[in-house]
Amino acid sequence: MTMAPRMPPGIPLLTRLLLYISLFPALSFALAHISKRFVGLVIPTWLIWLASSVSIPLVIVTRVYIRYWRWNRAAARMGAILPPTWRGKRFANIDTLTEVLHSFHHGYIADFASDLFERLGPTVRLNILGDAGILSCDPTVIKTVLATEFQNYEKGEAFKEEMNSLLGIGVFNADGELWKWHRSMTRPFFSKDRISHFELFDRHAAVALAKMNDRFRAGYAVDFQDLISRFTLDSATEFLFASCVHSLYSTLPFPHNHPSSSFAGSDSPPNTIDHAETFAYAFQQAQHVVSERATLGRIWPLFEIFRNKTDPYMKVVDAYLEPILKEAVAKKEERIRQGMMVTEKESDALEDDETLLDHLVKFTSDPVVLHDEVLNILIAGRDTTAASLTFAVYFLCMYPDVLKRLRTEILEKVGPQRRPTYADIKEMRYLRAVINETLRLYPPVPFNIRFSVEDGLLPNPDPNGKPFYVPAKTAVSYSVLAMHRRKEYWGPDADEFDPHRFLDERVNKYLTPNPFIFLPFNAGPRICLGQQFAYNEMSFFLIKLLQHFSAMELVPEASPPAARPPAEWAREPGRKGIERFWPKSHLTLYSRGGLWVKMTEAEELGNLENVL
Repeated sequence: MTMAPRMPPGIPLLTRLLLYISLFPALSFALAHISKRFVGLVIPTWLIWLASSVSIPLVIVTRVYIRYWRWNRAAARMGAILPPTWRGKRFANIDTLTEVLHSFHHGYIADFASDLFERLGPTVRLNILGDAGILSCDPTVIKTVLATEFQNYEKGEAFKEEMNSLLGIGVFNADGELWKWHRSMTRPFFSKDRISHFELFDRHAAVALAKMNDRFRAGYAVDFQDLISRFTLDSATEFLFASCVHSLYSTLPFPHNHPSSSFAGSDSPPNTIDHAETFAYAFQQAQHVVSERATLGRIWPLFEIFRNKTDPYMKVVDAYLEPILKEAVAKKEERIRQGMMVTEKESDALEDDETLLDHLVKFTSDPVVLHDEVLNILIAGRDTTAASLTFAVYFLCMYPDVLKRLRTEILEKVGPQRRPTYADIKEMRYLRAVINETLRLYPPVPFNIRFSVEDGLLPNPDPNGKPFYVPAKTAVSYSVLAMHRRKEYWGPDADEFDPHRFLDERVNKYLTPNPFIFLPFNAGPRICLGQQFAYNEMSFFLIKLLQHFSAMELVPEASPPAARPPAEWAREPGRKGIERFWPKSHLTLYSRGGLWVKMTEAEELGNLENVL
């Protein structure tokens, strides 16, 4: 689907701002003219300009205070109060915006939010440049937004505008009936039978493990984040489209100081290496752009006055998707001509070789709908799983005792070479605990947002306090990452990596009475449809990985110096003080500079020489 030229997003906002600002001098000069003509009072030009200049901030401040007064009155009528409010040191809290941007680019993940929660409590109110919103890590608030009051909280127009050039009208950027329609289309494809076919995982895992083996035998570290992103991209594109991008056949990157670190090898099928690398890079950079927009808030279009920053990247992504979509629609039209197209009632049924795209074209041939939906699912299917597996391997490197116990369970249940089955994975409780503990400390989506439709109420953590008032059309952001690390929800060892917390008495003490403290896959009606698919893919790869390797270690010196955690972090409390990588986020979490590791081949390892 070739995208039509679009107006840069900054132009409409800049036009509105200029019209708004010009209104004040126009009104001032008009009043001066009336005064001179009908009263005979001549007002100096310099005074008119001064009045115009002063009136702009005066009107803005007045509007903010009137709005605040109205909110307090509305809260009082509902027996509620406004949440604790963060107050910056400069006009319109411009210093707070600066802090947020600095933390986003240079800080530890969720530093700014965690500091707010420590100072003001788990639910706080922010007002930056007159744009008021709520930020929370309280599970009762998150439960209200995602489940009990689901109908009153939607993605909202502001969020959809930020994400539109990437997500379009796909399931993650839709509300109401459109969201329900997207959801109904994709739900049947994530049935148990469909997500437990492991042949696809096995095929791509074999290539990934062989590539790692070759590099380790040559004495070099491997960027596991890069490798696992290729694995999940190849798996996702084949699963969704039956058209694998073959990124695993491109040469793996070398450590930053290796003379061949920018070398592109030739061990790939013809015409795939540049295509795969370019697509993966563009896909990632587009996510960086929209993440920056979300950080800037409503003023983001002012930073894209001359061009939409996602355009060059989305052209690459679209060039990959367009022929795949055209082929799927052409297949549908051919089936219709042959009288083979199923009826609407039969659309939910899946054929054995049917991909998600094949399933979607049963419902629509609209290229925009198909493009946006498959891209949304691709982000979910590739990036979140890649992030989780990256952090799982990081923790296995950091905690060799955990690795030893996990590998013991794998060898006892599956053996050193056999491919695991769905039944095997269900029985491996420690494997699930390791994955869950990884998802607790590093949930793939650390922040999310909803907008209130009507005035509403949110729970106050103080049992004796009044509920918090939420005006209509207010942004309610929530941090699952911050919630997952709060000691009042998880106990005094919340910062520690300990898979046993999902197996011992702490389950009944913390998680069972309050299941909303653990939300790596969201919750409520919008809970991730691919949750079990992700668990299966992560479990499968970790089993194959530890069948092949018996030990692993981090090699931080292989990453660029600028990507390593700052030395001053070592003096900080919590995980920030002990982390040996730099967690960052666009739409999902990732490790800045990659995750460089070395692994030791298992004695039980069979011969992989002929895999490639």
